[in-house]
Amino acid sequence: MKKIKIGIVGGAGYTGGELIRLLINHPNAEINFIHSKSNSAKLVSSVHQDLIGERDLKFSGELSQDIDVLFLCVGHGEAKNFLQENVINDKINIIDLSQDFRLNPKPEILNREFIYGLPELNKKEIISAKNIANPGCFATAIQLGLLPLAKDGLLKEVYSTGITGSTGAGQSLSATTHFSWRANNVQAYKTLTHQHLSEIYQSLHQLQIIFRSPL
Repeated sequence: MKKIKIGIVGGAGYTGGELIRLLINHPNAEINFIHSKSNSAKLVSSVHQDLIGERDLKFSGELSQDIDVLFLCVGHGEAKNFLQENVINDKINIIDLSQDFRLNPKPEILNREFIYGLPELNKKEIISAKNIANPGCFATAIQLGLLPLAKDGLLKEVYSTGITGSTGAGQSLSATTHFSWRANNVQAYKTLTHQHLSEIYQSLHQLQIIFRSPL
């Protein structure tokens, strides 16, 4: 079987690191480049040290069009800017891991239309899609529990509590990301205002029209 050639943008972050771990030994994937301007020419394992001994892959400061799929592992808001500033061949499929293209109506940029990539909801569309907006982590966990109820029209009020680890906040340091704050502690975070709420309501509404978003 021909291997799928992969390009990764934002490979130095936590999301990029997890993606590399999934793909580096995948039998059907070949990582063509891992883009990071700030780490260009450095070994990938110098940033993601759990990959030491896997491969001698290095970060690239340049983009290659010789790929089948491009993963965008940049921060929220940066994926849209990246596509506006860089020409990507129309033949290349894009999978965006930020929230930039998750919400309707018709999230698209430069004639690229993105499909919300939750297979339990949009399997048929994902199979034929050229561009996929990967769902958020909290959104995925909550939707998998609620979508069967929405399908049967059983939702009225929903209360959900999710707990995440420190990597959810990204690599930038803040007063609440240090070990002394995080260790053995649980903190309320973005209560009633979390950025994943909109995509959750969107998916629930797709199955149960009478369920309305309070936002």
